[in-house]
Amino acid sequence: MEKSRKNRDFNPNNCPVTHFLNKVGGKWKVLILFGIDKGVNRFSILQKAIPTISKQMLVNQLRELEEDGFITRTIYAEIPPRVEYALTARGKSLLPLIEILQNWGIEDLKRIKAQNA
Repeated sequence: MEKSRKNRDFNPNNCPVTHFLNKVGGKWKVLILFGIDKGVNRFSILQKAIPTISKQMLVNQLRELEEDGFITRTIYAEIPPRVEYALTARGKSLLPLIEILQNWGIEDLKRIKAQNA
């Protein structure tokens, strides 16, 4: 019996923000996309780059990102087999948004640090 993906596409009012969050919301996907963009394109390297993610969660998130067309998965016929991930054009279209999130985080961390100084 094949385990099916949870239905994350519930969007009764066809809200574009809900659609966005259904596709890349959550704790891990933006970090995975950011990592792949920065050259962290293999499973073991992604696992090291995001040490708090479990192996199974990383597998699930990569599968969903691939299913939604944000990344591609290339398997090289080598011994041992090598798998690499890359952003698709759709995945690359998220990079400006990820940069905005990163910049906001940098500024907010500075603000918090200044408040606590």
